[in-house]
Amino acid sequence: MGAVEFKKSDPSSNTAVDSTLIQKADSGNSLPARPEIAVTRVPIDCGDLEMRIARDGTWFYRGSPIARLPLVKLFASVLRREADGHYWLVTPAERGKIEVEDVPFLAVALTAEGQGREQQLIFRTNLDDIVTAGADNPLRVETAANGEPAPYILVRDDIEARLARPVFYELVELGSEERIENTAQFGVWSKGMFFGLGTPGPDWE
Repeated sequence: MGAVEFKKSDPSSNTAVDSTLIQKADSGNSLPARPEIAVTRVPIDCGDLEMRIARDGTWFYRGSPIARLPLVKLFASVLRREADGHYWLVTPAERGKIEVEDVPFLAVALTAEGQGREQQLIFRTNLDDIVTAGADNPLRVETAANGEPAPYILVRDDIEARLARPVFYELVELGSEERIENTAQFGVWSKGMFFGLGTPGPDWE
C-alpha cells in the first residue's frame, strides 16, 4: 500500500505537524510502520523591533548605534526580506520587523581579477561578506531622485548592498564600451556577464 500523508495544525501551540505513515506489505498483510513526525514551530511575531539600518550601513537599536560588529553580523545572518519589501529578523522561535533606509549592506571594497569577459569583480561589504558579480549576484544601477546613479549588487536572497562612492568610481575605471544587442553601452564584465553602468556626477553619494 502506498504512503499516506496528512497535516495537522494546532493554533493554540503555533505548531504544525507533518506525519507520514508508511505501510509495508508482508506476506499479504499490511502493517503500519512507526510514524515519522517532523515538528516545525511557527516563529512568534514580535512586531516592530525598534531597530534601523541607516543608509551608510550603521545598525541602530532604539536610536543608539550598535557598536559591536560581531553582534551586528549575528543580526545580519538572520535578516530576511519578504515579497512586500519589508525586512525581518527571523529565528526559529521569533521574528520581528526592522526599518531599512535604503538597503542593508554597503559594498566598501572592490578587487578585480582577470581581464575582458573573463574578469571577475569581487566586492567586500561592510560586514565582510564577499560577493562576486555574476548571474547569481547581478549588479544594477538605478537613478536616484537627485539624478545621480545609485549602484547595487545582490548579496543573497533579494538582499542587496549599495556600492560606496569610491567603490563605484573604481568600477567605472574598469568599464568599457560594448555593443550589446546593436546598442553601444558603457559597463563592466564579470564572470562572463556585462553590466551596464550609469555615469557618476561630482556630487554623487
